This record gives sequence, C-alpha cells and structure tokens, in this order.
Amino acid sequence: MLFLGFILTLWPILFVLLYIVLNHIAKPRHSVCIIVLGDLGRSPRMLYHAKSFAKEGYEVDLVGYSGSKLHEDIQINRRISRHYLWEPPIFVKYVPRLLAYVLKVFWQSTSLGLQLLFLPKANYLLIQNPPSIPTLFVALIVCLLRGSFLLIDWHNYGFTILALTLGGDHPLVKFSKWYEKFFGRFSKANLCVTKAMRDDLKTWGISAETLYDRPADLFQEATVEERHDLFSKLSLAYPIFGSRNELEQDSTVFTYRSASGKIQYRNDRPALLVSSTSWTEDEDFGILLKTLQSKYEAVTSPEFKFVQSGRTLKYFCKGPLKEFYSQEIDSIEWKHIHFCLPWLEAEDYPVLLGSADLGVCLHMSSSGLDLPMKVVDMFGCGLPVCAVHYPCLSELVKHGHSGLIFKSSQELCNQLQELLESFPDDQKTLKKMRCNLKSFQAIRWHDNWKRTVLPLLKQHRKDKKKR
Repeated sequence: MLFLGFILTLWPILFVLLYIVLNHIAKPRHSVCIIVLGDLGRSPRMLYHAKSFAKEGYEVDLVGYSGSKLHEDIQINRRISRHYLWEPPIFVKYVPRLLAYVLKVFWQSTSLGLQLLFLPKANYLLIQNPPSIPTLFVALIVCLLRGSFLLIDWHNYGFTILALTLGGDHPLVKFSKWYEKFFGRFSKANLCVTKAMRDDLKTWGISAETLYDRPADLFQEATVEERHDLFSKLSLAYPIFGSRNELEQDSTVFTYRSASGKIQYRNDRPALLVSSTSWTEDEDFGILLKTLQSKYEAVTSPEFKFVQSGRTLKYFCKGPLKEFYSQEIDSIEWKHIHFCLPWLEAEDYPVLLGSADLGVCLHMSSSGLDLPMKVVDMFGCGLPVCAVHYPCLSELVKHGHSGLIFKSSQELCNQLQELLESFPDDQKTLKKMRCNLKSFQAIRWHDNWKRTVLPLLKQHRKDKKKR
C-alpha cells in the first residue's frame, strides 16, 4: 500500500518531467503533423497535403485511424510517418446515443492528446475540420504546450453535418456550432475549399485562404489499353463487364482485341456512367434512381450501364445508406440499365474514372459552402459531369462548359438523354466538354498548393523572427 501511495503521489511529477524531455526532442526545422480524426484513406485532401509537404522537404507525421488502404506513394514515402489512433471500444455502440457520443469524445480526446504529446514536436499542426469535436480543442492545447503553429483546413462545418441527422434546433447542434466558432478563432492560419466558405468564415472573425481542390497526377484519361485491362480484371468478379459473346476471347463489353492484336472500342458498346459516393445523408441517391426508373427505363433507347463506385474498398462500404439503396435497386426490375457496385482497389479508382463516359454527382453539401472532391477527380480525368445544384457549385462546375447542373430528376433525365441518346455514334457534346476540361487538367494539386500554402508558412517564419 505504501508503494502504491508513493506511485500515485509521484506519477504527475514523473509525467511532467517526461513531457519536458519529449518536448525538446524536436524534429528538423521543417516538420508538420497532419491530423485526421477519421479514416486516413478516406481523406484524400489531407493525404495530398502530406505528399506536398514531403515534396517540399518537410518531415510529415500523419495521425488518424486505419481502415482504407493508403495509396502506395504514401506508404513508400520516407518523409511520411503514419500513426494510427485507437478505435473506440465496441461497447460504445450498445449504450444510449447521447452517452455513446460523450464516451466517444472522451476516448478520442485522450487517444489523440496522448498520441500528439508523445510524437516528436512538429513546427506545424494541420488539422482537418470537420470533425470539430474534439479535434479543435485538443490540437489547440497541444499547440499551446509545445509552441506549434496551428493551421486549420476547413472542408465544411461539423455542426451542419450533425444537423442532417439531429435537426438544426437540437441542443447538441447548437453547442457544436458555438464550439466550432469559438475554438476556430485560435488558429494561426486557415485554409478553406471555396470562396463562399471564406466569406462565411469572415462573419465568424476567421480569415482564411481559399485552396481549391485540384486532381492529383494519377487522375488522367485512360487509354483504350488501360480500359481493356481494367474491364478484363473487373469481369472476373463482375460478369457484367465481360463480353456478351461467349465465343470471343480477350474481349469485354466495351473493348476487344482485333485480329491484328490491337485493342479497340466496340461499335455497339454501352455508355458507362460513374457516380462516386460514400452513401451518406448529404447525397440524395434517390434522385438518380427516380430518373432512371420513371424516365429512362420508359423510353426505347440504347442500353447503357450505370456503375456505382467508391474511392477504395473501405470508403465504398462504410456509407450508412448503402444497404438501403442496394435494396431499392434490387427491388426494381430494370430493362435498359445494369447496376454494378464493385469493390475497387485504390489504384483502380482513377482508371475507372478515366474510362467512363459521364459522371453523375449527387453531393448536396450540408452547409452549401463546400465542393465535391469526386467531381475534381472526374475533371482530372477529363470526365464531364452532371451534378445536382447547390449555391456555390458554380465555383467548380460551369454549366454547359465542363458539365451540366440539374435541380430535379426530370432535368437529369433530359440531360442523360441529350448526352447519351445516340451513343456511341454521336459524342459531339461530350467531346466538347472534354476539350473544355483541358485547362482544368493542366493545373494539378501540388502547383496550386505551392501558390497558396507555402506563402502562409513563409509569412509565419518571418513573423516569428520579428518576435
């Protein structure tokens, strides 16, 4: 008992001494810790940040949850270290909702705080928002203790996402909004995804620089050979991609190998539509189902395939509404349309986008202030998009130029028929949009990042020298 009392008395002192020692084990001058309170593999923008920092000579610590497989260029990068947080215990799922939320926040605060304190000191802490609770508070405390520079990348607002399930008048939503607004003001610098969000943050007293999402280099239009290889690979698990003629060898429903050995497109190939989704409440997949069922199925038109895809296997499967819409699809007898919900490897996702004929975006935005990164990826592959309207979407999708914007299932139906009615013989409009996307494809993530983020860091170093 005496020994136990001795330990309980001294452990706070020992912890402080240990922290002082660890706090002085600092990494080189250029170092950054990037925090994602979520699956790292489902946070492409933050992974792009990590690669850009590493490319500019920074040592990078990535902190977040495991789950989705990270792209190989992250795994093999010697400047990027990955640190995974502990998942909340399973029993949290079986307690009342409010109690589960409190327990989860306590667990995340503890695991994130300990992880950050025991990592070597970083010059910069870059956090993704949302989620806001408890990330903002924990990151702020760590920065105050260690003298790090806090940088917030505002992707959206956490309280608006919470309001999708709880309603805007719920006390927890109101608290979340106050929390986000209050602690967000303590950051040293801020990034955001649109000009509309930048202007809205000003009303909170927060100054931010707009860093538009741009595609990574791996998002490119696929060659006919790359498409053939992908469709052949997918056909092993999903016969829908295979040739309709069982006697044909080395062929798919879209491509075939000619007698001369050259890969060519089939003249009777169907159109390939792709919609990337995480199956969450801010995407109304029902709009597309209603369009295809009540409108497109009712007309006599060339068969086309609709392929529903996710960024990675985990990203695709974790959406809470996936099962609901899967049952909806299965309950309908389709005549002209084939659905396929493939499990894609991370490397196959860009190739699928680069092989598609048209993208469909159903992202509604909980705040109306963010932009769908899935469209950025599609544009990077030169893929035109039909996207559902919301206030700031025009910052990305130019109607009639790089895609079409619709407000109802009827409008979407008209657009699909206009673009695909004579496919593949008449692709004049699609080709024009692809041509218009060349200028967008010319500017990639890292070049855009250097013009926006590096000046912020340089300014911080100047200000620090003055002090």
